[in-house]
Amino acid sequence: MAAQCVTKVELTISCTNLLDKDVGSKSDPLCVLLHNTSGQQWYEVDRTERVKNSLNPKFAKRFLIDYYFELVQKFKFGIYDIDNKTIDLSDDDFLGEFECTLGQIVSSKTLTRPLMFKNGKPAGKGSITITAEEVKDNRVVLFEIEARKLDNKDFFGKSDPYLEFHKQTSEGNWVMVHRTEVIKNNLNPVWKPFKIPLNSLCYSDMDKTIKVECYDYDSDGSHDLIGSFLTTMTKLKEASRSSPAEFECVNEKKRQKKKSYKNSGVVSVKHCEIIVECTFLDYIMGGCQLNFTVGIDFTGSNGDPRSPDSLHYISPNGVNEYLTAIWSVGMVIQDYDADKMFPAFGFGAQIPPSFQVSHEFPLNFNPSNPFCTGIQGIIDAYRACLPQVKLYGPTNFSPIINHVASLAGAAAQQQTASQYFVLLIITDGVITDLDATRSAIVNAAKLPMSIIIVGVGGADFSAMEFLDGDNGSLRSPTGEPAIRDIVQFVPFRQFQNAPKEALSQCVLAEVPQQVVNYFSTYKLQPPKNPAAK
Repeated sequence: MAAQCVTKVELTISCTNLLDKDVGSKSDPLCVLLHNTSGQQWYEVDRTERVKNSLNPKFAKRFLIDYYFELVQKFKFGIYDIDNKTIDLSDDDFLGEFECTLGQIVSSKTLTRPLMFKNGKPAGKGSITITAEEVKDNRVVLFEIEARKLDNKDFFGKSDPYLEFHKQTSEGNWVMVHRTEVIKNNLNPVWKPFKIPLNSLCYSDMDKTIKVECYDYDSDGSHDLIGSFLTTMTKLKEASRSSPAEFECVNEKKRQKKKSYKNSGVVSVKHCEIIVECTFLDYIMGGCQLNFTVGIDFTGSNGDPRSPDSLHYISPNGVNEYLTAIWSVGMVIQDYDADKMFPAFGFGAQIPPSFQVSHEFPLNFNPSNPFCTGIQGIIDAYRACLPQVKLYGPTNFSPIINHVASLAGAAAQQQTASQYFVLLIITDGVITDLDATRSAIVNAAKLPMSIIIVGVGGADFSAMEFLDGDNGSLRSPTGEPAIRDIVQFVPFRQFQNAPKEALSQCVLAEVPQQVVNYFSTYKLQPPKNPAAK
């Protein structure tokens, strides 16, 4: 029986007295959240924004975690000083970490502990505070906001304004819940539309006071307050494009000094709407099916399957890396597919009877019915197919991506969130049709599908890392960006000594968010729409 997600928990992170690693300025910290499932293997779950020039950062980005009462959920909070644009943290200064279970956090509600180095020694006087809140409400507020005639705080050029939203705790303290982007050199800024969970903004209380502050951004961290105002959701939601809700931005210090002072500008709320956002489980429980397809690399670089050093060689105990990857990912996904019938394809081999090279052949050699019954069916079809094909080349991904995209395209015509496609490609390496694959992925990003690539063997996988858009948007050869990041790549070798659940947990970690992003972008509801909370 799968563990039942009891509730969602939102973690807010702040630190004090961090070590200063920057010469001439202060550290630029971010917090990374790591999860331990078993053994010594830790996986990144999420990370906060980077706060510039601060040894006492309060991070605006919160971590949203499924809380399972019956599981020991081990987490590690790592603080790093970020001085470059790479996604990798190994080249950034480590400022300390704290390890605990989610149970410890929720039972304390607020936990403050010293940060430690990896050798167990204290990281200076640095400490971390983690506050947990149960999320009981999936309503979200959509905002469109602009301002005009803001005070100019800059000697050269104009102010660089941004907004901060704060809610008030029961103790009377103000907690920041959202920070907009900075609009450079503009006293009449128009911020990008944004959304804030209703619970984060005002504890879902329409009459609870919300404080909005407008600041002038300074790169050295000494941001100047332009002005602020107090409001409530009741007032905000009266806003419309034809009749915006307008608020005078007041700077108390200026008002006390100057009798003729009116305001430091006006903030205009053009749109404020409450919507209900479905969670991944809302879609799954509402009848959305996950369709699982497998694509297997049968190119010559794998080596002769009869030779023990081939990646397709099946060991005496009946396994190889291809089989392990199919089992690991398939066993998790099959629970979300009602009929348990999975299409499975190979690419890069010469196939019978004519031994023409094919980049998209059914493992069961039945083009009209490429489905295998259950994960075991895929395994059986793979084993039966292996001695019948001749490994060849090149390594082309685009035919199989386009095949699944055509199925996803048909499903996308439906008016509900009824189907989502997950394609698992297992490959030994260097991709030949990189441009065609980039185009195929950019097209697939507009459809209800995700792609997982597992790299087996010891090849150079840099092209695969490039397809995984984690460090910036993937673009097609014509320059069109992917509207969503739908590719997750992992090298199998990272998991050789890890427990069997580790691979699937890593490769499937991003799928729920990808499902939610797709259906919410296109405003599609689950077929059996759960009652709005």
